[in-house]
Amino acid sequence: MLQDKGYEVDISPKDGILSKDELKEALGAKPYDAVLCLLTNPINAEIFDAVPTAKIFANYAVGYNNIDVAEAIKRGITVTNTPGALTDAVAEHAVALLISVALRIVEADKYLREGKFKGWEPLGFLGLDMKGKTVGILGAGRIGFRVGQILKKGFDMNVIYYDVKKNDEFEKDLDAKFFSSPEELLKASDVVSVHVPLLDSTKHLINEERLKMMKPTAYLINTSRGPVVDENALVKSLQNKVIAGAGLDVFENEPQLANGLADLPNIVITPHIASATIPAREGMAVLAAQNIIDFLEGRTPANKVSL
Repeated sequence: MLQDKGYEVDISPKDGILSKDELKEALGAKPYDAVLCLLTNPINAEIFDAVPTAKIFANYAVGYNNIDVAEAIKRGITVTNTPGALTDAVAEHAVALLISVALRIVEADKYLREGKFKGWEPLGFLGLDMKGKTVGILGAGRIGFRVGQILKKGFDMNVIYYDVKKNDEFEKDLDAKFFSSPEELLKASDVVSVHVPLLDSTKHLINEERLKMMKPTAYLINTSRGPVVDENALVKSLQNKVIAGAGLDVFENEPQLANGLADLPNIVITPHIASATIPAREGMAVLAAQNIIDFLEGRTPANKVSL
């Protein structure tokens, strides 16, 4: 798209995550007008200084916690993201994590592959019946709504939600009940699915104290950002059966995992792939490119981030 518009496009030759020094060196090579960055690229004053000619940073992600937006605004730099393109993919992955852990799919698969299956067992791998259970949605945005929609209409689950403000669509379309605090929601939920952005106010939103508020039969699903969950506290809670299980696609210190997390039988983990479908990734690319094109052609990008 960018080349078709006549723009010169340089793509990082490295297959993997650029270090800060590598990123600074790459961006300092030319007087670039725009940067299309990834969520693995921390973009701050140091990076802005490395490429002072760039007046737009288009993030290839819906979240933008990797960018110092306040500093960008102070410098007159536009920041954009890619909302909408990955809604279905991430929501479906959240539901897949829930099904996998609550019905013990991965645990049973491992058991079978290890040659432990000797025949049908009446009490083997008992899981959660989801019909009629309550799913608590933390974060009433696009993805949270879609998760609620799938679980309400596909599994006949009851939906409750928490956000900083009420969402009429949740209540009208999903017959969802609003809870005014995370604590109240956690106590009432059989499943908790996290869909909040990473902010100072949401870091460790799920911590040791709040995990203890959940039912011992409950499951926690996180496809938002890793630091929203205190990973060490989650490991401890799963080890001690404080909750029944968890499904994570994001981690507090990616790519590292908290000590003991990967050894737990009652968790399903995936390597930050919730948006990894061809339509979602292509849609994100189109949005990021269009944001740059609109900016360079003098229009306000549709997905401009503001504080």
